[in-house]
Amino acid sequence: MTVAEITSPPARSRFQHLLAHRDLLVAWTLRTIRARYKQSVLGGLWAILQPTASTIIFSLVFTYFVPIDTGGIPYIVFSYVAMVPWTLFTTSIADMVDSLVGNMNLVSKIYFPREILPLAALLARVLDFGIAVGLLILLMLYFRIPFLTPALLYLPIILVVQMALALGLGLIGAALNVFYRDVKHLIVLGLQLWLYASPIIYPVTKVPEWLRPYYFINPMAGVIESYRAVLLAQQAPGNYLITAACIAIIVLVAGYYFFKKVEFQFADVV
Repeated sequence: MTVAEITSPPARSRFQHLLAHRDLLVAWTLRTIRARYKQSVLGGLWAILQPTASTIIFSLVFTYFVPIDTGGIPYIVFSYVAMVPWTLFTTSIADMVDSLVGNMNLVSKIYFPREILPLAALLARVLDFGIAVGLLILLMLYFRIPFLTPALLYLPIILVVQMALALGLGLIGAALNVFYRDVKHLIVLGLQLWLYASPIIYPVTKVPEWLRPYYFINPMAGVIESYRAVLLAQQAPGNYLITAACIAIIVLVAGYYFFKKVEFQFADVV
């Protein structure tokens, strides 16, 4: 029997146990942020460069070579609104998947709620999201796109839905990566393919109407479209956000259950 098996709390008190370690969560989140930008020349600018580079390439291709109708919204704004949350989604999942293996000494020596590591990785990426949103605000001001509307109140809800989805997938990926190191590479490939299955470089209107109910089974399609509805159309998200929220909750619950079910094996395998 491992140390984790002896000291881990019963299922009914796991959430309270996690709350009791909230100081560790905060400390580890700050440590993750400092470690990322330590000895980095550009520092926080990397949070802007990642989505900006992709946006510039997409803008050149889909403005001058294969023009896409974005309903009067400049394509650079249209794509950047999607790339910012997509970058948060992909980078946070990648960090979460590697969070346990990357801290193997800590995992194997002492007990604490292991979900703190992937959760801290996710929260650290939210800072990058906030920095990138700053550039989005400047773009919207430059192109005179109003955004200070009542619809803006939906943004925290959309962000929570997205984070719940990312955390559920990150917990599953982090746990599997302990046992099978190929998982990290498979997830990177899967996220690359997922980008094209989401309305990031094209509007939802390009999807055949008969296909859209099935298309929005992809929760990130609902999340991205919700960001665009709130920021570009100044209106409340449609039912696709409800669909995305339901799927995100299912993924989060399943991910947390799986993570805690195999948690006791981490110290032995890692």
